[in-house]
Amino acid sequence: MNSLKLRRLWALLILGLVGRTVTLFGAAAGTCGFPAIYNFGDSNSDTGGISAALNAIQPPNGETFFGHPSGRACDGRLIIDFIAEKLKLPYLSAYLDSIGTSFRHGANFATGGSSIRPGGYSPFHLGIQVSQFIQFKSRTTDLFNRLRSHSQFLILYSLHYTSQDRTELYLLYRTAIPIKHIARPQEFSKALYTFDIGQNDLAYGYQHSSEEQVRASIPDILDTFCEAVQQLYKEGARYFWVHNTGPIGCLPYSILYNKSPENRDSSGCVKSQNTVSREFNRQLKSQLLKLRKKLPFARIVHVDMYSVKYLLITKAKSQGCFVKNPVKFCCGSYYGYHIDCGKREVVNGTVYGNPCEDPSRQISWDGIHYSEAANSWIANHILDGSFSDPPLPVDKACQALRDA
Repeated sequence: MNSLKLRRLWALLILGLVGRTVTLFGAAAGTCGFPAIYNFGDSNSDTGGISAALNAIQPPNGETFFGHPSGRACDGRLIIDFIAEKLKLPYLSAYLDSIGTSFRHGANFATGGSSIRPGGYSPFHLGIQVSQFIQFKSRTTDLFNRLRSHSQFLILYSLHYTSQDRTELYLLYRTAIPIKHIARPQEFSKALYTFDIGQNDLAYGYQHSSEEQVRASIPDILDTFCEAVQQLYKEGARYFWVHNTGPIGCLPYSILYNKSPENRDSSGCVKSQNTVSREFNRQLKSQLLKLRKKLPFARIVHVDMYSVKYLLITKAKSQGCFVKNPVKFCCGSYYGYHIDCGKREVVNGTVYGNPCEDPSRQISWDGIHYSEAANSWIANHILDGSFSDPPLPVDKACQALRDA
């Protein structure tokens, strides 16, 4: 191959990395063609943030699907992973993780323990996550533009000069590779912005105040949430997929620490906590309706996670795929001894903390987080729009009407 052909080959390679990937993935990403997902949330959708920033998540987390810990508080995939699969996009890399990450098709700002307001379990509250996104958008846009300009200079250089050596090829190669891991500036306004956060605002409140005080704090929590959405809108975000909070009173952790039989519903869940969750969701829906009117180009889909998760718990008693006892979970222990998933302790000759043999039979993985089997069941029920307002599947979320 002569030098002219070789230079043209490298020119095509670089141009292809800059432009061709957008077309390929855009055509394959579903009806809306979302090129990326940007997620904000807590451990229900954290794919490695808290594990990278603070404490690495240990085995047996990840054993069912990944075969090793993947930064998720689960034996396998989370609902955000099933959303990515539905949109034919890669699983999201955590923004806080610098090892083996690619942000070409989005980033995950969710971290375990996060809340909407500051002052909860984690320093990475929603305001911090939005600030991280704004910085991410600014830096990646600048880097992409500089790399593209550098690539164009090298292409012109290689086409007009006859000298060709290994050093030049190496420079071209080094220039081409990073671009394919960087978000495209023009795609931030075309991406899907997903939210699964708010559970920890309520849970932290239950531990440090009364249920009445938790209920009274809901308007302020949701004002903070709406401010975050509006900040993202100012940054060009247009398509929002918002999960409401699940039935906290049905988490095994909540049930085991609230033993009053008078405060149980027919499914064995803590009634008072679920009542507060429903009030949170009622006010969230009202606030989202206001945001639709306030943000003229926003398309907002509200997903009723509470109803679908409660449906799963009630159906567990009538179908054979899950165990019938909602207090059961697979990893860790709250039965007299608090042992986190991934740890084991021997007390009076008894080993606590061993994982169950078949996580696919459990709704709860560790008493707080759902198993992959449960996440899959939930995803199958929400991604087609059955629990959405407006009732749109996730790959058609861009079609939500402003006044829906």
